Amino acid sequence: MNRLTEKSLDLETLLTQTEDPACGALVVFGGTVRLDDGVQAIDYTAYAPLAEKALAEIEQETLQRFDIRHCRLVHRTGLLRLGELSVLVVVRGGHRGPSFEAARWAIDTLKARVPVWKEEHYRGGRSTFVEGQPIQQGDQNP
Repeated sequence: MNRLTEKSLDLETLLTQTEDPACGALVVFGGTVRLDDGVQAIDYTAYAPLAEKALAEIEQETLQRFDIRHCRLVHRTGLLRLGELSVLVVVRGGHRGPSFEAARWAIDTLKARVPVWKEEHYRGGRSTFVEGQPIQQGDQNP
């Protein structure tokens, strides 16, 4: 199961993969490219083996930390235009509280630990890489 892809993100597939009649809560978070300071597109690049491993670890840690049954994370790579989905988080659990908490923790941890780099492209042809933070390792508290 690929967690990193150059293809458009497919929410329906993630919903099908996590379908579970024992779950009363479904939380979906989608991050999109937004118009910010003249940004017209973002080129996402990643070291795929490490990014896939980190995404899988975060899914497992989310399942261990929260009272949920399913967590799926998928991130896009390549050049994305305004409005395109760059990341999806799908969490299913018995109740909304833990499911919301799990989804929030998963996206925040993804942003801190997954080696995905963003090159913002602006009007007029200028581009720059977004300065990030050092990648965190393993099971750290948010």
